[in-house]
Amino acid sequence: MIASKQPEVVEKKIKSIATIRLQRIIGLVFAIFLLMVVIFLSLMIGAKPLSFGEVWEALFSSTNSYNYAIIHESRIPRTIIALAVGPAFGLAGAVIQALTRNPLADPGILGVNAGAAFAVALAVGVFSISSISNFVWFALAGALVTSVAIYFIGGGAGKKSPTPEQITLAGVAMAAALNGITTALSLINSRAFAGMLSWRVGSIARKGLEDLWPIIPFLVVGIVLALAIAPALNTIAFGDDRATSLGVNVNMIRIVGLLSITLLAGGATAIAGPIVFLGLMVPHCVRWFIGPDQPWIFIYSLIVAPLILLLSDIIGRTVISPAEVPVGIITGFVGAPILLILMRRRKASGL
Repeated sequence: MIASKQPEVVEKKIKSIATIRLQRIIGLVFAIFLLMVVIFLSLMIGAKPLSFGEVWEALFSSTNSYNYAIIHESRIPRTIIALAVGPAFGLAGAVIQALTRNPLADPGILGVNAGAAFAVALAVGVFSISSISNFVWFALAGALVTSVAIYFIGGGAGKKSPTPEQITLAGVAMAAALNGITTALSLINSRAFAGMLSWRVGSIARKGLEDLWPIIPFLVVGIVLALAIAPALNTIAFGDDRATSLGVNVNMIRIVGLLSITLLAGGATAIAGPIVFLGLMVPHCVRWFIGPDQPWIFIYSLIVAPLILLLSDIIGRTVISPAEVPVGIITGFVGAPILLILMRRRKASGL
């Protein structure tokens, strides 16, 4: 009897896996559709609302009209920038949570964004560097040094790996210190930072595509590295010893993951500033729907993160129109309550 039931059990498991995969594919297609809708809303909504027809005409007409200028010189660049930095922040948060096995980790809470922002502030305030193509190197270096420092301050220098709680506490302390120094630099040399006030709180406005192109290679490499280690991170979730016994080089995966986080968070911060909570919200929103499967979490994060970022940017454009609220402030308002909910319901989205 037992032997006869085994094929039925196997068949049920196969059908269950196929059903889950189909649901995830359908969900991904739906998320992509929502992203397309939000992209078009981003082109329509602003200080001067445009209708669907006006946007369509401005997109494909060669007439140098006022609507054409709004679309091509302002809304298209900020939308494309959101499509670049959104996935970077979201995926960086997913990688950090998987590496540390800490559901409350993200580039902002762990101080990675603060390290990149501090390095950029150093470049602007001390070395008078104003070009994004130049201070992106400072942002990447700041993100890398901060990530390594947090790991060792949290206890990584000992025989045992630091716990998620130790890394989180070290990150929060490091972020607070670096944010304080960054603020001091901006006060000492206020003239140099006069044009970077919105950047300091996170903004995708008033930037052109020429600012984005130097960042793209770093973001692409960071995404490729993250997707490459995603299957191994599923194994590491069961513990380092189990992963090692299954042939996973845990140290190599962590080094690649750290490099990916540096490229993603550092590159995105260089152009958009330290946008907070995006890397925390997105992996959790995704995990609630598809479960703790890292490859799928990473793929969904690439779609859901720009979706949330663009929605936040649209809210920022309209909440006190005709003035704007930087998108980093909106994500902060949205992310803070989510963080409190996660602290009370950690098992709901456990890794």
